[in-house]
Amino acid sequence: MSRRPVAVAASVLTVLALGATSACSGNSSASTGGSGSTPTVKLMAGGLDKQIYLPYQLAQQLGFYKKYGVNVQLSTEQDGGVGAEEAMASGQVDMAGAWYNHTIEFQAKGKAVEDVVQLSGAPGEREMCTAKSGVHSAADFRGKTLGVTDLGSGTDTLTQFLAAKKGIKTSQFHRIGVGAGSTAIAALQNGKVDCVMTTQPTVAAIQKKGVGTSAIDLATTSGATAAMGGAYPAASVLARTDWVSAHKGTVQKVVDALVATMHWINTHSAADIANKLPASFVSNQLVTKADYISALNEDKGQFLPDGLMPAGGPKTSLATEKLVGNVKGSVDLSKTFTNDFAIQANRTEGFKTTTTPAGPNG
Repeated sequence: MSRRPVAVAASVLTVLALGATSACSGNSSASTGGSGSTPTVKLMAGGLDKQIYLPYQLAQQLGFYKKYGVNVQLSTEQDGGVGAEEAMASGQVDMAGAWYNHTIEFQAKGKAVEDVVQLSGAPGEREMCTAKSGVHSAADFRGKTLGVTDLGSGTDTLTQFLAAKKGIKTSQFHRIGVGAGSTAIAALQNGKVDCVMTTQPTVAAIQKKGVGTSAIDLATTSGATAAMGGAYPAASVLARTDWVSAHKGTVQKVVDALVATMHWINTHSAADIANKLPASFVSNQLVTKADYISALNEDKGQFLPDGLMPAGGPKTSLATEKLVGNVKGSVDLSKTFTNDFAIQANRTEGFKTTTTPAGPNG
């Protein structure tokens, strides 16, 4: 998804930056040490403190990585730094906590990357617009200046897609990168943009400050389906296909931990979830803990309960990429994701699955 993290307190970013430095040093190899030792996996997420990416950190807080026998070293993207999916593709880290659509883009570039567990069926984004913008849907984008996380990011792709669905060409509106968090809020306050596509907790901060309201809901599976014509698989775990093939046992452990986390999210309240996350994630210069919980309660529907890629999701994502022009040739969707690890994880724990899984054709 979006390639830049939410801007939070400097102390938070400092801690996360240290993690990113550690995760990106040297070549990544899922070190297993001696025979029978716990494997180590380096996973970079597109903003650990964003609500759309909370399962990665929550699994750590719940002790699930340890429970399922894997040491996961988490790191987060930094403003101006390499994106999680690019760090994974180049071998700086083993896995990326990023959006599924990157697998389609990578295949179009001749790179084999796959989604091994699907955490959400919606982007978790909202189009936040000022009152004077006059934007109530994508049909009103013509002539407007729209903020995205960064040009070329997932929010940029979605913005162009929503416009195209309403017959509006990219030449008929202006897109600029405004980041997220405080920079996105400032862009709205200063009149630099009419709208900005962003996630929680930035959405809650915008609403609390009274500088914008939600014009388009892509934050829940139902909202994404209404706006995009189907579930849009977003947050996931991506890895190079050759790495997955060489580390199937390790991949299974990571997926086991995250599937258990998704079931935990599905059976616990927003307050329960917030109480388990680092304090700096849920209470900072953007939001209070009460704001965070309220926002999570509102958008909790984006998370899938069982880690399965939902039927129709890959097709919706591919249609988005084609309409925007990111992909022009044919794509073999069966090579962009697998439900095998998630199915095994649910079977092992005896979890009841409720998501209708996508077939090989998406």
